[in-house]
Amino acid sequence: MATALLRQLQGLLSGIYDAPLRYDVHDFLFTDRACLPARMRASGTDEQVLVVEEGEVASIGLFLDAALLERLSVADPLRTLNAANIADYWTALEGVSHFVYLAWNAGHDRGVSLLELELQAEIDKYVASWWLLRQQDPARFPAELHPLLFARARIDTALAAGRVQLYRDANDYAARFCLRLSRQLAGAASERGEALVELRRFYRLSRERKVRHIQRHD
Repeated sequence: MATALLRQLQGLLSGIYDAPLRYDVHDFLFTDRACLPARMRASGTDEQVLVVEEGEVASIGLFLDAALLERLSVADPLRTLNAANIADYWTALEGVSHFVYLAWNAGHDRGVSLLELELQAEIDKYVASWWLLRQQDPARFPAELHPLLFARARIDTALAAGRVQLYRDANDYAARFCLRLSRQLAGAASERGEALVELRRFYRLSRERKVRHIQRHD
């Protein structure tokens, strides 16, 4: 069940951004915490993407804790996304987002900064959750999603490992981008179409151009 969920999340993100991959997230997944480096094991994190570079070759691994995946198997967010499973859903989605973004950019010979990775993951949490909630209840616009994801966000300083400001910047930029996006998504079908075009264009921008784009359109 959990494997199917991750594949569906990969398919959802790849579809939204028109970013198909020839890789399957399941082939890069591991759930044994003992396989993590000691520093990451000690942090207690439920999600981690590992990138190992050897010369011009980069290897990617996605760690998601087995207990997290078991909880999502019991309370499948693709059937019902609610307050009880949304935190676990966001954790798994963040891992899949990292994997898709790294793999897609690697396939286009593009490097990825940590700010880009975290910024995109925050945007993906909003967009994929909006898509899912609207699919589950088309008559309702999930207006509470933006404040829940951004205004109430708290950064775990232990997990941030000295990068607190970077995570704050990623959250702030994503909140600003998604606030404007939410206005398009709340509009007519033509505006939602424009939002999709905007998302796909933004996905392909460099870090510097993403930041400038957000600042320019505030």
